Amino acid sequence: MKHLSLLPQRRVLLAAFAAGVMACTANALADSWPSKPITLIVPYSAGGNVDVMARWVAPELAKRLGQPVVIDNVVGAGGVIGTEKAIRAKPDGYTLLLSVESSVVIAKMVTPLTVKYNGLKDLEPVTLLGSQPLVLVGKPELAPRTAAELFADIKASPGKYSYATSGVGTSLHLGGELLKQQGGVSIVHVPYKAGPQIVTDLAGNQIDLAVLPLSMVMQQVQAGKIKAYGVMGENASAAMPGIPPLAKVLAWKGADVSVWQGIFAPVATDRSIVARLNQELTEVLRSPDMQRKFDEAGVTTLGLGPKEFAAFLKSEEAKFSAIVTRGKIRAD
Repeated sequence: MKHLSLLPQRRVLLAAFAAGVMACTANALADSWPSKPITLIVPYSAGGNVDVMARWVAPELAKRLGQPVVIDNVVGAGGVIGTEKAIRAKPDGYTLLLSVESSVVIAKMVTPLTVKYNGLKDLEPVTLLGSQPLVLVGKPELAPRTAAELFADIKASPGKYSYATSGVGTSLHLGGELLKQQGGVSIVHVPYKAGPQIVTDLAGNQIDLAVLPLSMVMQQVQAGKIKAYGVMGENASAAMPGIPPLAKVLAWKGADVSVWQGIFAPVATDRSIVARLNQELTEVLRSPDMQRKFDEAGVTTLGLGPKEFAAFLKSEEAKFSAIVTRGKIRAD
């Protein structure tokens, strides 16, 4: 019966052998990858902010990997269709996704009947490239000069003001909703189909307020065509330090919402490939040319690692979920 006592030892040896084989396989995979072109899915149209960032990053990543990185614009349903395509792709490191908070985190919350994926479970976070704050801006004819004056007027006159965003259930809408919820004020939401039209209508005094990404309003604010009341965060943006944080208004302190861009892989992509991608993308972001492009666009480079990015996504999910639940927001 001595041979029975050897079974646990054999199991340990077999487990160690299996682990060694898996480690060798992973190392071999990392050494051989990439051996062909990589597809980077962008779930938005060519020429937009997300696409522009992809076209900045892709060529530099291709140089570092020694393989072409081909951008595939898969448009539809506010980024959902392209995100779904990336999720369905084989997790072999040859399909990546460059997407944003609206399609990865928010879409499932506000359109639960049509969005079947869970961005935090069905995607592997690779790198958080960068972010920029949302900005509360107003038409030039508005009387309030500061965010404090504006808040006081909104508080005293419920429903007097309207604010525009790029649509129901977007991060811009949730940013405006957070200002309403946290400040205990009533502002009428006016959803638009496209951000540039909002800027045009603001400059023409056709809409009172808007919640927009900093990059979309920088030139108009600098030219004095629209008013900037504050960025949604605790601190001013380095890109435009003259715009104060809305946190200076006590009721809006902590109302922090930004738009961000990150790169993902289908879930179950080999960790060694994810680590290599993160390493190369971090170097891409460190280049002076890339830093200059991001700075000029009002975007702060971040370059978070996979674990830090995953933790960030969880915090974003908690924040947006609270806003959606309290506001009973649905875009179905």
